[in-house]
Amino acid sequence: MPTYQQIEQQITQSVNLHRRPVAVAFRETPPTGVEKFSGTQPSGCSFWRIAAEGRTFYTVPGDHYNCPIGSYTHNIALPSERAPELEQALGLMAGAGYIKMEDIPGVFQLPKAPAVVIYAPLSDAPVAPDLVLFSGRPASVMLLEEAAIRAGVAAQLPMFGRPTCMALPAALAQGTVASSGCIGNRIYTGLGDDELYVVVPGKDLQRITTEVATIAQANAELAHYHQGRRLTLTA
Repeated sequence: MPTYQQIEQQITQSVNLHRRPVAVAFRETPPTGVEKFSGTQPSGCSFWRIAAEGRTFYTVPGDHYNCPIGSYTHNIALPSERAPELEQALGLMAGAGYIKMEDIPGVFQLPKAPAVVIYAPLSDAPVAPDLVLFSGRPASVMLLEEAAIRAGVAAQLPMFGRPTCMALPAALAQGTVASSGCIGNRIYTGLGDDELYVVVPGKDLQRITTEVATIAQANAELAHYHQGRRLTLTA
């Protein structure tokens, strides 16, 4: 069984990732030896950025309260004095034409609120991840999606847009999903204009890792084939 360090290295090299994949785990109690996050962040996805930069830590529900949309997708109830913030955020988005209120029931949520959320670079994951977040350019995301399809673990869902954080409960429920990201996520995480996400359930990570080298090699061979056809058949 390869280590998470080996898996991160293999996938990163096979699909040419420039950001570290992030392991996310939902637990009832904090893991031994892992620090609790201290400070405040404006969004739940801000923790993805911090983990991708190399930190391992855990959060509790209160760390997510600044993000009413992320709290909603994570099934975290806001305290009574902050509960109106969700309606205010949704009202702002609807008023701007960003969403329609009838879209809300279709947003995926975790089945229950996690007591603890653990974030780490994949190679440093202190516990088995429930999900792994990959971000990269479309050509890299394409290879991960194709590896998931080959492994038989891709969700039968379209690419997600806003909110980006609903890709986590969606992947947990239905398999590997892709997300184009949303404007809030891009601002809070620094995701590039030319980058997308793929979210992989932890239980499927090994199967995708097994297939990703095959997919990468197949794409290299097909690139050579199509380049030749382009030169030959273009008049």
